[in-house]
Amino acid sequence: MTVADDTTVTADPMRDADAGSAGAAGPLSGITVVSIEQAISGPLATRHLAELGARVIKVESAGGDATRAYDDCVNGMSAHFVWLNRGKESARLNLKDEADKKVFSALLAEADVFLTNMAPGALGRLGFDPLELHRDLPELIIVDISGFGAGGPISHRRAYDLLVQAESGVCSLTGAPGFPVKPGVPTVDIGTALYAFGVISTALFNRTRTGAGAYIPLAMFDVAAEMSGFALNQVIHTGVQPDPVPMGTPMLAPYGAYPTADAQTLVLGATSPREWGKLTGEMMDDPEFAVDPRFVDNDARIRNRDALDAHISAWTSQFTLAELQAKADSAQLGNARLNNTVELADHPQLRDRDRWQNANARGAEVPALKAPFLGGEWNSQASTRVPELGEDTEAIRAEHA
Repeated sequence: MTVADDTTVTADPMRDADAGSAGAAGPLSGITVVSIEQAISGPLATRHLAELGARVIKVESAGGDATRAYDDCVNGMSAHFVWLNRGKESARLNLKDEADKKVFSALLAEADVFLTNMAPGALGRLGFDPLELHRDLPELIIVDISGFGAGGPISHRRAYDLLVQAESGVCSLTGAPGFPVKPGVPTVDIGTALYAFGVISTALFNRTRTGAGAYIPLAMFDVAAEMSGFALNQVIHTGVQPDPVPMGTPMLAPYGAYPTADAQTLVLGATSPREWGKLTGEMMDDPEFAVDPRFVDNDARIRNRDALDAHISAWTSQFTLAELQAKADSAQLGNARLNNTVELADHPQLRDRDRWQNANARGAEVPALKAPFLGGEWNSQASTRVPELGEDTEAIRAEHA
């Protein structure tokens, strides 16, 4: 999500003992990241940098990151903000005020990374155009996240995850024919964040070899197009729009959700001829089904998906979920139970593998997932604190006045 063109912005480099995100053992210890970020794509990328030891200084508008006000369900703070911003510093600088502009300039001069996802042209109007910063600060790594990139007919538009998913065709691959659906998870925002995280890490490595920073424009629209690659290739080479499959993919069959005798839902698929043999033979013990000419290969199964799924559903309906999963496990076929988010929150696969930690939201310890890359030799180097708006502003001003 790109940020509105706010004229009053917050920044914050100094941290107290619990404010910052550096850690002596972190692989990014000693790296300073300054961000003017909002919503998901910027904040998730910088949270991950903080968890690896970087100091992250979050620069917010006068009203703060908009996600602060989405709800107040986490001890008075929003679920979005707590998810994305622990371990950072927050300061408030008015970039139309000359004194604060000097502080912000000093921050950038000392930073290793500057990430922004402001609306197109907003930083330039404030005197901090990313391309000019790249010229003036050649060792600085600048990641400039936009909705649609520069130069095209819709480059000027503000962008949110839903808008980019719609414009890029992602929603047409989700839902059912005639009923496009936005995925419940903001996939383009998250995908953009992970690309930003990756290119920042790569640019830091490259700087150790060359001494040069980088200017890296990153468009959410391009991320969505890349994520649609399999369908895009199919359309380019066949001219045919794939029909969405509500629980599955237009590229494979069988691959979906099937009812059980105890009113639960089994999810499984056969992604290769070998797995098709395991499903029909070892799991279902149905030799006639295995050689039915309607289902002889993946293309045939896709063409006859309704009949295929009806046959499998009739069979799965005779057994409980536990019985089916035991059969699938015995045949070494991937399978899952269709869960909701309430069930995820208490999932034993997270609990038993110690995937939870605590965050500090307004003085209260609240559960927070560890980043996926933490748990081996690397542990989180970030503070557990979720910063209040502008909490570190005066310390940062004092450091850079």
